[in-house]
Amino acid sequence: MMPEGLDLEAYQRRLLHQRDELLGLEEAGDEAAKTVTLDQTCVGRLSRMDALQGQAMSLEMKRRRQIELQKISAALRRIDKGDYGYCLGCDEQIPVKRLEIDPATSLCISCAEKSEKH
Repeated sequence: MMPEGLDLEAYQRRLLHQRDELLGLEEAGDEAAKTVTLDQTCVGRLSRMDALQGQAMSLEMKRRRQIELQKISAALRRIDKGDYGYCLGCDEQIPVKRLEIDPATSLCISCAEKSEKH
């Protein structure tokens, strides 16, 4: 049963758009995350440190994008199965305002707070 007040097609479009944006960023971020050359004849020590820091930041952003892509894929699967808009923790309807903020969310506010405490 579909939750009241949900335009599933609109949420699906938003999720697909977010996924496409993240995949585009993924391609651009792969270049920045490549292994840093540590040849001292190429760059100075501070430049290498900056490059290593930039690489670490790129890898962390890639990790976060992967997590978000997994959440989006899971939300799209819930739409296909007819489970979208219901909390995975308590099976209650997730408030529409919460889904408007993050259409990939899978928990109501109460269950999300409980999971953060653990």
